[in-house]
Amino acid sequence: MEPTTQFPRQYPPKPRDVYLFATCLIDQFTPEAGLDTVRLLEREGIKVHYLEQQTCCGQPAHSSGFPDEARAVALQQLNLFVEPWPVVIPSGSCGGMIRKHYPHLFANDPVLHAKAVDLSERVYELSEFLVHVVNFSQPDLGTPCTVALHTSCHARREMGSHETSAALLDSLAHVNVVEQARIEECCGFGGTFAMRYPDISEAIATDKVAAIKDTGAERVVSADCGCLLNITGRAAKQDEVAGRTNPTLPGEHLASFLWRRTTQAAS
Repeated sequence: MEPTTQFPRQYPPKPRDVYLFATCLIDQFTPEAGLDTVRLLEREGIKVHYLEQQTCCGQPAHSSGFPDEARAVALQQLNLFVEPWPVVIPSGSCGGMIRKHYPHLFANDPVLHAKAVDLSERVYELSEFLVHVVNFSQPDLGTPCTVALHTSCHARREMGSHETSAALLDSLAHVNVVEQARIEECCGFGGTFAMRYPDISEAIATDKVAAIKDTGAERVVSADCGCLLNITGRAAKQDEVAGRTNPTLPGEHLASFLWRRTTQAAS
């Protein structure tokens, strides 16, 4: 499972310990994805350390043009992960913020910049970590199914984790992965974008839902909860308006999908 990536980096041997940066959205809306991340890593013999002092990565402030506020939030994380362990993040969006933007946020402070660089070099998006560090290989215990993969804009363009997410799904023998039209396009979430421009966000999400449904996929899988909530939320609203009681486009975080497929007979 070695996809060619445009984001090459040196990968360490499988460690004994890692930090988990769970993200705000997982903490508040899909905690099962965080728990399944822990289960996946612990099954590989890795001890997972979750620090309760962790907060937001600072991306909402950063992408909204408030660098001082973003630095204040980032500083909390900068002084938190003190052991030289990898920091695994089940979100390419948050991973991209810490890995790509923290060093720039603290560019004018030599001490903090050095800390930011050290932290950024230890950040791994979950699928990247499973493929390149863990060498994930588990039998697929589920029944045949068809899924569509959606990767967030930041995960795709800043982390290249669309490749490792696809590699993990492709490693499951009974999973057929179909590709929606314009797969690289945004789902319309964009953090604060969805709140500032709700009509545009809704239009983008509507197009994304239609493209995924056109593939015939039974569900959408994503390693980013923001996109997943936006896509499935839009589909659920359409179901509600149409009077449908069963969801026409369920969704699942990649961590939960992997755990379910490799631990029990699953549909």
